[in-house]
Amino acid sequence: MKSRSIVIHGHFYQPPREDPWLEELEREPSASPFHDWNERIEQECYRAVVAARTYDGDGRIRGILNTLERISFDYGPTLLEWMEHEAPRTYAGVLAADRASRSRNPGGHGNAIASPYHHIILPLSPRREKVTEVRWGIADFRRRFGRDPVGFWLPETAADDETLDVVAREGIRYTILAPHQVEGVPADGRAGRYRTRGGHEIAVFAYDGGLSHDVAFGPLLRDSRQWLARLTAADPAIDVLSLATDGETFGHHHRFGEIALAWLLTEIVRHPGYTVENFSAALERWPASKEVQLVEPSSWSCTHGVERWRSNCGCRIAPERPTQQAWRTPLRQGLDSLAALLHAQFEGEGQRLFRDCWAAREGYGAVVASEPKEIAGFVSTQVQDGLDAHQTVRARELLEMERNALRMFTSCGWFFDDLAGLEPLQVLRYAARAIELAGRDGAPRLEAGLLRHLAEARSNDPAAGTGDLLYRERIKPRIAPVLRIAAGSVAAARLAPADPDAANRCYDVREENGSVRVIHRRTGRESRCRVDGPSDATLRLRVTAAFEDEAQPAALGLGDLPERARDAVRRALRRSLIERRLPAELRQALDEGRLDLAEASRQALDGAVSALAADQSLAAIAAVIDLADLLELQGKSVPFDAQTRLYEVRSSLGAERGARLDPALARLGFAKPRGGDD
Repeated sequence: MKSRSIVIHGHFYQPPREDPWLEELEREPSASPFHDWNERIEQECYRAVVAARTYDGDGRIRGILNTLERISFDYGPTLLEWMEHEAPRTYAGVLAADRASRSRNPGGHGNAIASPYHHIILPLSPRREKVTEVRWGIADFRRRFGRDPVGFWLPETAADDETLDVVAREGIRYTILAPHQVEGVPADGRAGRYRTRGGHEIAVFAYDGGLSHDVAFGPLLRDSRQWLARLTAADPAIDVLSLATDGETFGHHHRFGEIALAWLLTEIVRHPGYTVENFSAALERWPASKEVQLVEPSSWSCTHGVERWRSNCGCRIAPERPTQQAWRTPLRQGLDSLAALLHAQFEGEGQRLFRDCWAAREGYGAVVASEPKEIAGFVSTQVQDGLDAHQTVRARELLEMERNALRMFTSCGWFFDDLAGLEPLQVLRYAARAIELAGRDGAPRLEAGLLRHLAEARSNDPAAGTGDLLYRERIKPRIAPVLRIAAGSVAAARLAPADPDAANRCYDVREENGSVRVIHRRTGRESRCRVDGPSDATLRLRVTAAFEDEAQPAALGLGDLPERARDAVRRALRRSLIERRLPAELRQALDEGRLDLAEASRQALDGAVSALAADQSLAAIAAVIDLADLLELQGKSVPFDAQTRLYEVRSSLGAERGARLDPALARLGFAKPRGGDD
């Protein structure tokens, strides 16, 4: 009996979400109760697929399976970049799965395949951008998995002839497409052979569309026995039965989907005649022979080719809502125009700094996710001899400008339904950072050109308005990021000196002789600032900061500090308020577990408010305000009963004595009394 190849592919990806100035992902309230969407999906999916539970009939755990050891998979490089720092155990599980699969699969074929560095729609990109993205993706794959990739995932499976030609030229043997993207799909499920107009060949696997749909959107993850039955009942003439879906299907889109996957993987091996393997192994067993043609341009998630990423084609997340996506066209046109100008500037300046500026850009992918020391070492091999330190820094900035010019085309910016969503705003942040890196002389012209296009892009939310307004109000920094970094570092150093999590990984900050020296670690750019403050150790903390050559300082509150520094200060404030404002008996109850902090804080506030009836001193009022701050630091609102009691106390004191309590009333949410009010 011949053994049929069963191949399940998971495409794991999340859009990059980092602030491009801070290179850190700050809190995303829509992902609550998690810090951000990456953290949420890592908890629900990524860590689950590398440690999926299988169960006995009585519901007890029978074993734990790293499902990636048995399925084909790709992870977006920018997602792996985040995981390496923020979810290291899960990241290690991904790499370990590929190593284990190389031992498991005949021929030593690993399950991981590569993808472009950024999740961009390659058919909409000029050839030079295609080449850079593919080479960056391959370089990142080699660095992480320690081998050359055999297969290559195309974002949204978006393909045209030039895209496949670029991929094939880099030595990639196969890619995976939806069945509607290929004409002449082999009936036996084997890969077809595609010859590009440039004369290169690449194997193309067309996954089973119905099976993939029913895993991603249908009933199969709710009934894994039905899934198994579908696989084993397939036409015996099929040699390679494959499906492909978003990896987030397993645990995020479908809760406990990883359990269904793990059960299937353990059960199907008990059926003779089926081999669970990856596309590389299947290609070795079943070489591509039948020639196929490409439907171009095409993708797996837009029935109109690749229009979803440049026009109001009708594809959207919520088809039942009467929304328009006409904003996609001016957003695409604006970023296309901006990119062309940025690339021209890169070439113009780069010719004077690099030996070969475009070779330097292509090579940057090997270190782009590395430590700054490696980045600096790479740039030193690319620049011309005799450059001074300032010129070398500028060369590094130009590569960062190009990096942001590439990532502003992340496909998620167009995929969803509204211009004011998280993803379109994120690609505009990359655009703004690229404009800033272009330099003071050219930035106003570049920004004005982008804004002309964005003025034609309108959100479905009337309150959000047009793209140019969104850019000015939500994208362009109100306070220079370097000043935020300097102020945050000083505030944390003075109020939370022992907190190890306060520092930003992208900057080195040092106080020297009354000034603050801030060095961007990726570019080496140094700024010197003056920082005064913090003025007090409360939630109304104020810091002023200015560049040394500027007279007018910026005023920053606690909310203006970068999140790491802000959270460190908040933790320090909370510790201080607990020690200073919670009575000894409440601290003891807290230590013994009889009360949680929120309840202890509420009881302390009730007591402090009641004490105001006899004592209206500044110290007594400060105690009430501090305890309200302590509750806010826990994300709690002012208690209803505390407000009621304060109002009663204030009313009992009469107008003159009661007026002394106005700061406490304001802190607990009361309006300023009007003339004649008691």
